[in-house]
Amino acid sequence: MKSKEIKIIFMGTPSISAYVLEEMIKEGYNIIGVISQPDRPQGRKHIITATPTKEVAIRYNIPCYQKEKIRLDYEFLKEIKPDLILTLAYGQILPQGLLDIPRLGCLNLHGSLLPKYRGAAPIQYALINNEKETGMSLMEMTAQMDAGRVYAVNKFPILEEDNASSLFSKMAISAYTLVKESLEDYVNGKLEGTPQDESLVTFAPTIKKEEEHLDLSKSVKTIYGYIRALSEAPGAYLNSPVGKFKIYKAKIHSYEVKGQVGMIIACDNKNGLLLQCIDGILELETVQKEGKSKIDAKSFINGNKDFLGTILF
Repeated sequence: MKSKEIKIIFMGTPSISAYVLEEMIKEGYNIIGVISQPDRPQGRKHIITATPTKEVAIRYNIPCYQKEKIRLDYEFLKEIKPDLILTLAYGQILPQGLLDIPRLGCLNLHGSLLPKYRGAAPIQYALINNEKETGMSLMEMTAQMDAGRVYAVNKFPILEEDNASSLFSKMAISAYTLVKESLEDYVNGKLEGTPQDESLVTFAPTIKKEEEHLDLSKSVKTIYGYIRALSEAPGAYLNSPVGKFKIYKAKIHSYEVKGQVGMIIACDNKNGLLLQCIDGILELETVQKEGKSKIDAKSFINGNKDFLGTILF
């Protein structure tokens, strides 16, 4: 059986899903329908905007279904009769009744090396915890979140310069690689799948808005991880006497303690822009004052010499 001949429903919402969907369409996979989250208001003007995955569906004239609560409204899939459902970052938990519809089952592309980081934010938590390696897992969908058998994995290293934005791009490529290399074997029953070791399970829940505010009681390594995990958007921040101070890029300068926690202990072209943490010093490389543009540290220093000694909190 050819994987490009079976009828596939693709479920996804953000740009990572849109990339994989478009590559599958270009490659000739038979996508008979797309399911995406409802359109939401975006930006400061709150303009209702189509999801990136929906935009791809529209571009290729593929029907797109958007359900507020898919667990309550999936009977339409019984009429469509897909052979397979493939999901990637859809954003809702699927009920067992839906999972039972396609004759070849339901597969999920999950952005971690399972059983590590089950949940909505696996890419971010790999960065928060300063992992050196991550990857995409092709897995069986079950009623329990991210708990099914793993059929195939595509691994890659996390580099020092990586942040959430760069990892999302790498994950998208990794996901499509898995589709190309493994879907045919799955469809033909050649992949048995490996049950996950429940003793090794960790979770990656959605990062809450309040977690964008850096917690200076945490270690310098953890703060560094959060900065990477929240960049390029929405951006991690601390408060300053003149409003939010966002930090988009940083590196660990040393593990010394030279001043008060939260203090800018250097702000010059020789030493850079240095922030004292509880057990080390961060060198801030890309920052943004509230109401100002995002700029590199050198440009910030040149216009903010008086920032030395400022306490961020």
